[in-house]
Amino acid sequence: MDKELTNQLNKELTDHQRHESSAKDKRQRKVNPRLETIFSILLLILGSFLIAVSFNVFLVPLGIASGGVSGISILVNRMTGFPPAYMQWAINVPLFFLGLWLLGKRFALKTALGSFLLPLLVLLTSHFKPLTDNAMLASIYGGIGVGAGLGLVFRGRSSTGGLDLAAQLLHRYTGLRLGLAVACFDGVVIAAAGIIIAPENALYALVGLFATTKTIDFVQTGLAISKVAFIISDRPAAITEVVLHDLDRGLTQLDGRGGYTGEARTVLMVVVGRGEVSKLKQLVRAADRNAFVIISDTAEVLGEGFSLP
Repeated sequence: MDKELTNQLNKELTDHQRHESSAKDKRQRKVNPRLETIFSILLLILGSFLIAVSFNVFLVPLGIASGGVSGISILVNRMTGFPPAYMQWAINVPLFFLGLWLLGKRFALKTALGSFLLPLLVLLTSHFKPLTDNAMLASIYGGIGVGAGLGLVFRGRSSTGGLDLAAQLLHRYTGLRLGLAVACFDGVVIAAAGIIIAPENALYALVGLFATTKTIDFVQTGLAISKVAFIISDRPAAITEVVLHDLDRGLTQLDGRGGYTGEARTVLMVVVGRGEVSKLKQLVRAADRNAFVIISDTAEVLGEGFSLP
């Protein structure tokens, strides 16, 4: 009887602790909307400034039009001498109102500040002198700078408008995939650069676009690359024990079936930091030398023990 009472008390205590822990997590995750908005605006300003500086010191002087409204403004500037900032306003403002009309107020307002702010910063930094006259260096560093700026803007859940709005409209009314729509617009701009300026400039623009894309991914996910391991073993209980207690990581048991034998197998999935891979392999080898282990990269992990948004 005493044992049953003790077990009941332990259960109630455990449930109470779980409830308290859950309530604490909810309090921690609750974010002040005003602070979140301020942080988003600060990221938009900083990101737009990085884009504007990179645009003026790397891309404009050498005519590297790597897509988007900025690329169009470079082409127009090369043909007519019209300042890039004014050309960006001339495209962004009509696109903004078109988006407001067709996509709704909620979507368009997210791009309102960026659509007006970025050209303003391009105008204010237009007197900055070029840092290099080497087209390859300009395309690489210009692409990195623009990508870093866009990554910050996206982390703040904002947008700089431009052809992203046009791509959204094309996606909405034609069913074309959004990524393909963006690529189509960028491809047209880069091809035009090859015709209007020089074929070599189009090649440099592709280099810049590649650098921009990779830098955006880097800013979004960071350096904290985690590893996910899938472990197939005849001794899943022993491996579970060492992962939970010696590695101090959680894991998930998946139901699998052998392709040749048809026998039911347990597949263990565990996510670890990059520095824990060696220890995981050592522990698995000690628990079952015949275990089959697959380890691969995972770009982002959210949840207990890892970063939360």
